[in-house]
Amino acid sequence: MTGAASLVRAQRDTAIANGELTHSASSPASARQSTQDLAALGKRIFHDTPNEAKLYVGARLACTSCHLNDGTTPYAAPMTGIAPLFPEFSQRAKRMISLRDRIDECFIRSQNGRPLPENGKEMTALVAYIETLSGQDDGGAGPSGRGLVELPALSGSPQRGAAIFAAQCTACHGSEGNGVGSTIPPLWGPESFNDGAGLYGIENMAAFVVRNMPPTSPGSLTPQQAFDVSSYIHAKPRPKYNPAFDKY
Repeated sequence: MTGAASLVRAQRDTAIANGELTHSASSPASARQSTQDLAALGKRIFHDTPNEAKLYVGARLACTSCHLNDGTTPYAAPMTGIAPLFPEFSQRAKRMISLRDRIDECFIRSQNGRPLPENGKEMTALVAYIETLSGQDDGGAGPSGRGLVELPALSGSPQRGAAIFAAQCTACHGSEGNGVGSTIPPLWGPESFNDGAGLYGIENMAAFVVRNMPPTSPGSLTPQQAFDVSSYIHAKPRPKYNPAFDKY
């Protein structure tokens, strides 16, 4: 049997040398292609979450609804450069969290959905896509434009905000805040983010609005106007956060 096994190995090695067979181990090129394919899937999920990850969302928002231009716009909660920063301390969770934990936070709050399977294709693909946006770790310095801009502490008026919304926001989001499909997100109602989401906070929404809205003229609203329109949106009905997900 030993001689027969040696003969089989010799025949296999000759076939490989002649190009008739390939080794079963993945080549670096195929591994790179696999990573690229996974990241491409992650970008599709990021861009069209309600359709690409519909089992795990309850809202009609995509990741890119808040993380604009597929997570690349400064001061619109960009994903660029963040992967090497995890694990990091979460003020909300009061503990160290991983990038996967942070993704789950978005799914249960902003998507009003449920956590992704830890090693499922959706989670693995999103991590791969975010890692492609991170580049090389620069030694600990935070990425430029991370998060949202800082605004002075102001008090918003829902009444003033209603007029601003009618003039500046209804062209895209509609008078009832419904949005359009998965391209323009609903700002309130049963298909919007729940009251545990980051943008439910008036300060966070104002910081997002003042830098990024309206998309045809970003930065045209004053901080006070941003607080006013955010107060108006904040007063509208929306889903309740499920406290069963507090561990995230």
